[in-house]
Amino acid sequence: MERDIDISATIVVYKEAAKTLQKTIASFLNVSLRKKLYIIDNSPSNTLKEFCDFPDVEYVFVGKNKGFGSGHNLVLDNIKNYSRYHLILNPDVIFEPNVLLKLMKELETNQDVAMVSPKVMYPDGKQQYTCRRTPTFLELFYRRVGLRKEFTALQEYRDQELEKSFYPDFIHGCFMLFKTQDFINLKGFDEQYFLYMEDADICRKIKVAGKKVMYYPSVQITHIHRRGSAKNSALLYYHIVSAVKYFKKWNK
Repeated sequence: MERDIDISATIVVYKEAAKTLQKTIASFLNVSLRKKLYIIDNSPSNTLKEFCDFPDVEYVFVGKNKGFGSGHNLVLDNIKNYSRYHLILNPDVIFEPNVLLKLMKELETNQDVAMVSPKVMYPDGKQQYTCRRTPTFLELFYRRVGLRKEFTALQEYRDQELEKSFYPDFIHGCFMLFKTQDFINLKGFDEQYFLYMEDADICRKIKVAGKKVMYYPSVQITHIHRRGSAKNSALLYYHIVSAVKYFKKWNK
C-alpha cells in the first residue's frame, strides 16, 4: 500500500524546557524523508506552541495531562494508512539523520520485527542500558534501594555482548521505531498506565502478536534521561502504581 509519507513521529510533552525540545525537533526535521511530527502538549498552557511552528510539525494542545501512552495514542487515526514507520520519541533526545535511515532499513529487512531501538548514550558519553529482561518486583525494589547490583546488571543484559544486535524482552521507550501498521495493530499503548511501564507492556504485546523487538547498537542517540521517579515522590507513586498494574495484567 502506498503511504503519503515515509515516517511519522510523536513527542508527548508536559512543561518541557523549550530549549531541550527544540533540539529534539531539529533532529527529526533534519532527516531527508517525507515526514510528519506531532507534538502532543499535555501542559496546562500552550506556551510551547511558538517553538513548534514548522511545516512538517503539527502541534496538538490537550490542555490536561492525559499521560504518556494516552498522548501518543492520540495520533493513531492520523497515521493509519498515512506513514510507513512511526517513531515514539522523548522530548530530550538528540540524534543524527542516518539513525532513522538505518533503523528503517532494519525494519524493512526483518519482517518479523515490529519495533527497533538504537544504542542510547548519556550526554557525558556513558552508555544507558536500555535493554531489559522481563521486569520483576524484586528487580524494581533492588533498583530503587540500590541493592543487588549484580542482579539488576543481569536484568540489563550486561552478561552478553551489547555491541551486537539482538532481541531483548523489552527496551526503554525514549526512542522506539515501529512499522506503523504494527503500531496500529497493537492499538498503541495500554492507556491504563499513566506513566512508566507502558514500554515494557507494549513489548509484551509485540511478543504475544508473534513479532520481535530489536536492539540495534550500530547507531546511537543521546538521551538526557532525568530519572524522574528517583527524585520526585509523585513520579515514584506513578511508577509504583504502573508496576502493580503491569504485574496484575501479566500475572507475574
